[in-house]
Formats: sequence, structure tokens, C-alpha cells
Amino acid sequence: MADRKQWRALYDDLFALYGELGCPLDHATPFRLLCAVMLSAQCRDDRVNEVTKELFRVAPDPAAMAELDVARIAEIIKPCGLYHNKSENLSKCAKMLMADFGGEVPRTMDELTKLPGIGRKSANVVLGNAFGIPGFPADTHVIRVLNRIGYVSTSDPVRIEAEVNAKTPPELWTNFSHLIIVHGRRVCHAGAHPECEKCPLSDRCRHFRSC
Repeated sequence: MADRKQWRALYDDLFALYGELGCPLDHATPFRLLCAVMLSAQCRDDRVNEVTKELFRVAPDPAAMAELDVARIAEIIKPCGLYHNKSENLSKCAKMLMADFGGEVPRTMDELTKLPGIGRKSANVVLGNAFGIPGFPADTHVIRVLNRIGYVSTSDPVRIEAEVNAKTPPELWTNFSHLIIVHGRRVCHAGAHPECEKCPLSDRCRHFRSC
């Protein structure tokens, strides 16, 4: 396992490449980010951003979403895939926000993960990007990149989140996740042949050394 110094060096190297990154999901409110995160499961961010233009025109807040027929939600979000489950979750989530949280998105992990369709990864995205509360979302890109480099040896996102949180300061967590995700998309992509030859992290990478 990597020590604190190695984790910080990884962050600094990625920061030198990509800088401070924002959330790629368009949102004007915490509720809209919550919805966009739900829609992003197995769907590209750019497609989610196109779909949410219409969704938020029709249902811009929890009250409007709670009143919207599930079939209408499903019709709008169909291009995102998994639209039957996602439309149900959007509707149930909005209704729960109205009934239990006064129409506001909660600001704690425990409360967020009680919402339909929201797990730890999604909750961390909302906490970090909507409220500035440190959180480290471990998505598939994060899992792949950190395992390839050799800083973790698990595919369990909860264990990876805990390892990062233990070895890095909270103020880095949100951007650290963004940085790893971007690197995973641009260089260390899925498949048998990532672009190791142009990766500035290759000198520290277990996968590169084993090739």
C-alpha cells in the first residue's frame, strides 16, 4: 500500500496535468445535481446534460418532480438508459425530499444514502460538488486507475474511499476523484491496452512495470 507521501505525490502529479476540476454534470442547485448523478449511471455525462435540459425545464425542483407522472419522467430520460428504474427513483426521491426534508437536499452521508437511487458514490458527488463538504467518490475509473498504479488492491469502492480518506487531507478529496476520473478517461482507459506510453505516471505504475 502507498504511504501518505506517495498519495500526495500522485495528487500533485495529476493536479499538474489537469488542475482544479469542476463537476462535469450541469447543475444549478443541489437537487439538480442529485438528479443528474442518478441519471449518470451507465451513461455519459454529455448525454445526461442534454437530457436534464428538458427534465429541469419540466421539473426544476423537488416539488415539481414529485408531482410529475413517472411515465412522463421515463419518457424524458429514456436516452440515459435504465430509464424505468431511474424514473422510479427520481419520483420517489423527490417525494421523500418533500415529505422528510422540507424539499431540501440533505447534507449528510447518512441522510443522502437513505434516498432512493443514492449510494455512497453518488452521495459523495453531491456533498463535494453541491455543498463543498469533502467526499471521495470511487467510480469505475477510480477503481481501475488506482488498482493499475498499485496504490490499492481491491475493487471495493468503500475500501478505496476509506484508504484515500486515511492517507490524504479532506480538502483534496473531491478534486482528487475528479483528477483520477479524467486521467482514466483520457489515458488510463478501460481495456487491455491503456495509453501507457504517454502516461506521466508510468514510472510509479505497477501495470506499466509488468507489461
